[in-house]
Parts: sequence; structure tokens; C-alpha cells
Amino acid sequence: MEWTPFAEVAGVLAVAAAIAAIGLRLRQPLIISFLFAGILVGPSAIGLVKDAHEIELLASIGISLLLFVVGLRLDIGMIRTVGPVALATGLGQVLFTSLVGFAIAMAFGMPLMTAAYVAVALTFSSTIIIVKLLSDKKEIDSLHGRIAVGFLIVQDIVAILALIGLTAFGGGQDDRSLFVESLWVLGRGLLMLGAIVVLMRWALPRALAYIARSQELLVLFAITWAIVLSSTAELLGFSKEVGAFLAGVSLASTQQRDAIGARLVVLRDFLLLFFFINLGAQLNLSALGAEAGKASVFSVFVLIGNPLIVMVIMGVMGYRKRTGFMSGLAVAQISEFSLILAALGLSLGHIDTSAMSLITLVGLVTIFASTYMILYSGRLYARLSGVLDVFERSNPFREAHAGAEPTASEDHLIIVMGLGNYGGAIASRLRQHGWHLLAVDFDPQALERGRGMGLPVLYGDVGDPEMLGQLPISTARWVVCTIRDREINTALFALLQESAFHGRIALTAGGLDHAKAYRELGAHLVLQPFSDAAEQAVEAVTGAIQSLPGLRDWPAVLEEVSLQPGSVFAGKTLRELDLRRELGVSALAVSRAGKVHFNPSPDFQMYPGDRIVLLCMPEQAPRAVEYLRQRELGAPQEQASAFDAGEIHVPPDSAWVGRSLAELDFRNRYGVTVIGIRRGPDKLTTPGASDTLHPADSIIVVGGPEGVAKMRASEEDTRLTA
Repeated sequence: MEWTPFAEVAGVLAVAAAIAAIGLRLRQPLIISFLFAGILVGPSAIGLVKDAHEIELLASIGISLLLFVVGLRLDIGMIRTVGPVALATGLGQVLFTSLVGFAIAMAFGMPLMTAAYVAVALTFSSTIIIVKLLSDKKEIDSLHGRIAVGFLIVQDIVAILALIGLTAFGGGQDDRSLFVESLWVLGRGLLMLGAIVVLMRWALPRALAYIARSQELLVLFAITWAIVLSSTAELLGFSKEVGAFLAGVSLASTQQRDAIGARLVVLRDFLLLFFFINLGAQLNLSALGAEAGKASVFSVFVLIGNPLIVMVIMGVMGYRKRTGFMSGLAVAQISEFSLILAALGLSLGHIDTSAMSLITLVGLVTIFASTYMILYSGRLYARLSGVLDVFERSNPFREAHAGAEPTASEDHLIIVMGLGNYGGAIASRLRQHGWHLLAVDFDPQALERGRGMGLPVLYGDVGDPEMLGQLPISTARWVVCTIRDREINTALFALLQESAFHGRIALTAGGLDHAKAYRELGAHLVLQPFSDAAEQAVEAVTGAIQSLPGLRDWPAVLEEVSLQPGSVFAGKTLRELDLRRELGVSALAVSRAGKVHFNPSPDFQMYPGDRIVLLCMPEQAPRAVEYLRQRELGAPQEQASAFDAGEIHVPPDSAWVGRSLAELDFRNRYGVTVIGIRRGPDKLTTPGASDTLHPADSIIVVGGPEGVAKMRASEEDTRLTA
């Protein structure tokens, strides 16, 4: 049976989907799966694709859309924010890799042109893969994530320039001088750029404003614009890829840029499938095997040499060794641009199929290996940290303390790790309650927001084992981690325990299973943002003020206010509050734990968290809210030290042995409450007044610090005089 082109494409897609599913299990990028699928369906394996011309057109459109989306996101504002470190590391790594790669290629006896192609192909790293991996690890906004994305953008620009240069001088069939050819290329390029600039200035914004009324038409126009400029560039002697890139740049400053990019990503990824399958189908398994030795040398160079040069440059520029290491892993592979460059060289006759096979094999090895290096970068750094000291200056000034760190003498300190939306809100509330704070984050923008809130801030990555050395944990009462990552929270808890941290630890859970694991781990408090927010939303919806009708045509309003922890009114009755005499307002209802108490009696006792609905005149509302939000002075310190828990051992010769709890009367004598008795392997969690103490018991008590200390001393004296 002869395969039709439609059936052939269907078979190719089926094989690609099956191999991609296996790749997903192995946590590999789709590029690897698609290349393997191409090799499998090609003539050297099952031979499903006998003639690749059927998928070449789709492959060309996919590459054009890839370059279009790259250009679409390369606006002038982003280029300006790349910064010196991205420019230095990007250009430095490209220069180092190309020179060393060229030397290795020449040592293998490759022709000059082939060595040049191989050297340049080794310099580019995959922006798509790195951004995806960093996003999955929630590190895209970290300092090393921003630097990595910055120098990847620099690499993309260099790659585009390389494509322009190769296509401009790639023909080599003209006998004109290099000077004349250069002028002719420059003239054609300026003509094309001039036309695009004119369209960007006067035509494209107006056209897009009209087209954007229909999202379907907007996507169609974007694809058409990319393909038209690709064809125009090809007619002028450049490559289709250059035209597609310029098409993206021409729309990068428009308001519709993000909408176009978001809608083209899925189509781009689908069509890129055909490029990689087409590339894989052209490879010969025997040719790949013949290049295995050379590919091994080049792969080791890319996996180790590229990160090393990034670490050297960043170390010289004043960054910590961990930041340099994490950023350097982003260049430990070659990219889809390398394969595009090799395919272009093959089409121009600059390289042969063996060089194409070599570059592809290096791509397969480095992408496969570097994916795991990035996924497990934390563990990898922990193993190599000691030998990486050489890459860090004695004063890594780029990551010096950002802000006024609390001094070690400050008591009642809370360290908040993570200043995102949730962490920032927690820090703001804690500060309002009078606590001393130190905020830690690896996102420079988050630290800037913290400084704007008046918080002392410090750059630090929670995943960095050396971070705790920068923190005043000896004086901290709490360490609150607001990052919802189980691996990070588990590692932080272990590090704090190893550091003999005597305070309390709060961890943030992203789900019920994480919350359960943190409690079993021993966390003192587990925060659940989604569950807590849902509970508060239910309270708000079912609260008293929602149940009361509005007051129409009446010069009074309903105002709701919550009693905060540490409120001066907690524990008092409405009679003691006497709101009518103090403020001239009335308490119509109180909402507590989802239950609404209408018309509460004067003896109704108030507790923190209660929400009181007041009936008042509009001008009275602000004063009433401010009045009821009063808190005890020094509330955090008083609350933090108001209670103490202790376990007191009862020796066999103690005078307490054989006496009941009622007889010993610890509550009146010391102001403490016995909440449990540990008796060998047994635990009495609710001891009664008639329970007697046995030799070697341990009493679990809760009370004021002075009372617990007094009880310990009294027990010791009693034992000595018994």
C-alpha cells in the first residue's frame, strides 16, 4: 500500500506524539523528542518519510514564525534593561566559545568553513528551553534568571546577525569584489529597513488598531505579515529567517504585541515540530555514529566550558558564586538557532551532511544533559559549592545587603522570606502590628517594593544553603517562608534545624498534602493562602453586614470593623465598651466564625477576629473604625512572651510523687496549667484533678514564663529537702 502525503503526515504526527509522551516522562524538552521522531521516521529507520519535500514547507513556515515571535518580544525597552552584566556575559561567552570551538574543530582537521560553522553553532543557547525550565522552577524573576534571560537575548541578536551575514555573502557565485558586494548588500538591507521603519511609523499602528477589533483577523494579519516579509527578504538575497525576525521587530512596540505573541505560541510550536522532524529525517544513523567521538568532545566543552566562562565573567563583575553558577547553567547547551544555522549552511553548500550530523548530535547530547543540570541545579550546587570559591571575589559587591538590616541586638525579629503578593501582604500587616522585620527575596523588583514599604530588605535565595549565614537568626523569633514550594520549604526547615535556630518556623503550603507534610516535619505554623483566603471570603459573604438591609432615605450608614489581635477591647463586653456614650454609635450585630449574632446583649463578650456592625452617621464612621482598631502598646512583645510551655521531670524522690493534681494545686501556686503527663511510652493528654503523679513522670505545663520558672525551682527545692 502506498502512503499518500496526508497519511504520511498523519503517521509522522502519531510517532511524534508517542515519543513526546515518553520525553515528557523523562522531563525532556520537545525539541529532543521531535528530533528523535524525525530520525525514526526518516529513511535510516522505518522509512515513513521517503521524500521530505511534503513537510519542508510547513517546516519553513514554523521557522519563520519562531523568528517572528523572537523579534516580536525584542522591543527597545527590553534591550535597554538587559544591563551591563547581560551584555558582558553574552558577548564574552560567544567570543570565548567560538574561539575555543574553532580551535578544537581545526585540531580535528576540519575545513576552515566547516570549523567556522561548528564554532558559531556552539555559541548559541536555547532561549525557549531555558525560559520554560526557569518558569517551571519559579526562578524566572530571580537575579540569576533575569541575567540568564538577558544574555540569551544578546545571543539571539548575535544569531540573527550571523544569519544575515551568511545569507548576504553565502552565494559566492559572483566575481565582483568584496567591497562592491558589501555595498550592494548594504543598499538592499537599508532599502528594506527603510521601508519597514516607514510602515512602523505611519501605517502599522493605524492598521493594527482597526484589525484588533477581530482577534481572528489579528492573528491572520500577523502570520501574513511574517510570511510576506520572509518572502521579501528571500527575494532581496537574504534568508527567510531574517525577514521574519524584522517582521516581529516591526510590531514589537505596538499595543497588540502581547496579544499576537500569546496566540501564535501554540501554532509556532506545532509548526516547529515539522522543522525538527524534517531535520531528523535528513540525518543518517550511521553518520551520527561516525561523529560520536567528535560530538563527545564538543558536548563536554559546551556542558562545562560555557558555564565556566559565565562564572568567571560574573565573578569578576562582583556576583556571588551561586548566582554565577545558576546563570552559567543556562548556556550549557546549544539551541534551535544552532540547528537553523547548520541547516542554512547545508543549503548554501558551506558544510556537508557530516558536519550537520555533528552539530545535531551535539545538540541532542547537550540539551538532554543540561535539562537535568538545570532541574537539579540546587543539588548540583550543593555538591560543587566548595570548589566554586575561586569564582567569587572577597567582596561580591553586586549582591551586598540591600537596605538596613536589623542589628543583632533587636529583639522580637521576624524574618519574612519571599516578598511576592502574599509575602508582601504578610510583611505589611506584621509591620503594622509593631514587629521588627527583615524581608528576604531574590527578585530585585520585590526588594524594591519592600524598600518602598519602609522594610529592611536583603537579597537572598531561599534555596541557597549559604544564605542563613547572612541572616540574624540568633535573634529572630520567627522565620516565615511565604514560598509555596515543597522542596524549598523542606530544605529550609532542615537548614534552620542544623543551624540550631531556637525560634519558630512558619511554612506556606500549596496544597493539603504539603500542609500535612509540613506538620509532620515539625513546622510550628502552616500557612495555606488559598484555603485561608477562601475562609475569609466565606466570612465576608456570610457576615452580618451582608445580612442587613440597606438604609434607604436615612441619614445613617452601616460600618463594619474587625477586632485585631492585641486589641484593647478583646475580652470586654459590649456594656464595657459603651459605644453609644464613647462614640454615639450602636452595635447592631457581631459576626463570629460564620455565625451572625443580631442585637447582641450588653453582656456579649468580644474576642479578636469578631466583626462588629455599627450604625452611625457618615461623619462618625472613620472615628469609630479608628477607635475600635486600637491595640495594646507593645502587643507583639507582650503576646510573644505572655505564655511559656515546659516539660518538668518528676524524680523518684520528689515530694510530688503520690499526690494528686488537686492536692498540688499548681494553678494557684504557680499560675500554670498541667496539660499533659508523659509516663514512659504513654501520654496522658487530658489529666484530671484526681490523677496522681508517679516517679519519673514528666509534667507538661503552660503558663507565664515566671510561673514556669518558679515551678521548676520549687520542684528542685522540694526534691532536695524530701
